[in-house]
Amino acid sequence: MSTLANRPNSALVLVDVQNGVVGGAWSRDEVVGRIKGLVDRARAEGVPVVWVQHSDEGMPIGSEGWRFAPELDPRESEPLIAKTYGDSFEATELEDVLAGLGVGRLVIAGAQSDACVRSTLHGAFTRGYDVTLVADAHTTEDLTEWGAPPPELVVSHTNLYWSWQDAPGRTAAVVAAKDLDLAGAASAAAG
Repeated sequence: MSTLANRPNSALVLVDVQNGVVGGAWSRDEVVGRIKGLVDRARAEGVPVVWVQHSDEGMPIGSEGWRFAPELDPRESEPLIAKTYGDSFEATELEDVLAGLGVGRLVIAGAQSDACVRSTLHGAFTRGYDVTLVADAHTTEDLTEWGAPPPELVVSHTNLYWSWQDAPGRTAAVVAAKDLDLAGAASAAAG
């Protein structure tokens, strides 16, 4: 149960599923395919889809890297949050958009698992949201050259540590896409 009063709704929040972020990501096609399936389900079930789009010096607005993966089709009626920091709430209108939609539960998918996804998970949780990470709908690139674990282990570790998050009045969960109840967010077991 979220600590946010009068916010009973869920939203699907898609973090940085952009060409420059997922282009070389681990299991890219499978993850983007699952995200597309989640978008289709959310639309069919009347769950808001919120798109988050990062920009910086390496991925400037309007560039090919900045564009969403071509398999995805954001609609003009769906909120689009432009960001320049890892946490999708930081210096953006995301909180205002979610408040306007009566959202207290977030379902999060996207990239990168060890950067913007992680920052957004924690940012949402500390702001009082119930937060469900879609176990098989987030990914990251291979950063082993710089000492990081292989990307499949980063994804696995992110799922592991998020499944153990706990705080008063909030829930954290990790659920596979096929087991996810979008409207209820955390009602199915991790898979």
